[in-house]
Amino acid sequence: MMGLFITLEGVEGCGKTTQITRLAEYLRSRGREVVCTREPGGTPVAEKIRALLLDPAHKEMSPTAELLLYEAARAQHVDELIRPALDAGKVVVCDRFADSTTAYQGAGRGLTAEAVTPLHALATGGLWPDLTVVLDLAAEEGLRRAGHVGPSDRLEQEPLEFHERVRAGFLEIAEREPYRVKVVDATQSPEEVAQAIQTLVAPLL
Repeated sequence: MMGLFITLEGVEGCGKTTQITRLAEYLRSRGREVVCTREPGGTPVAEKIRALLLDPAHKEMSPTAELLLYEAARAQHVDELIRPALDAGKVVVCDRFADSTTAYQGAGRGLTAEAVTPLHALATGGLWPDLTVVLDLAAEEGLRRAGHVGPSDRLEQEPLEFHERVRAGFLEIAEREPYRVKVVDATQSPEEVAQAIQTLVAPLL
C-alpha cells in the first residue's frame, strides 16, 4: 500500500487529540497500519525541543528563535519517523505540522512568508500532507476548552488577540490551498466531527 500523510490543525482546544484517536481507529478498521504522532515532538530529540518551546518559563523567547526551534524539531521528525513510515506504506496521522508554524509564527507572531516558507522547505525536504483537516473553532472557545485540560503552556498563555490571528491564519491557508486543506466545524459534537473527517479521508484509502 502507498503511504498516506494526514495532519490535523487548529487553534488550542479544538479537539485534535480526540479526533486523532477516532481517526486512527477508523483507519485500522479499514486495514491500514497507522502511526500517530505530534508536532513539535514525535522523536526523542523533537520532544526535548517541544519541552523547551512550551515551557512558560521561556517568555523571553524571540519569534525568530521560536521559528527555528519548531523547524529543527520538524526536520528531525520528518527524517526519523514520518518519511520512513510513509515509505513503509503506513498512514501517518500527525497532530500539527508546518501549517501550524505558518499560522502561529507567521500570522500569530507576524513573521513574513519570506522568512517562514524557505525554512518549511528545508525542514520537510518537500514533504507535505496528502490531506490537512483544520478543526475550526472560535479562539475564545478553544482557550476555554483548553483551560479544562490542564495547566496552560507558553503559547496557550498568549492573549486572545494572538489566538484570533492564528485562527485567521489557518483559514487563510485553507482558502489558498483548498485541494489539500479542508475545514471542519469543530463546534459540532465529537461524533459529527469524526464523521466529517472520515468522509474526507475515505476517498484517499
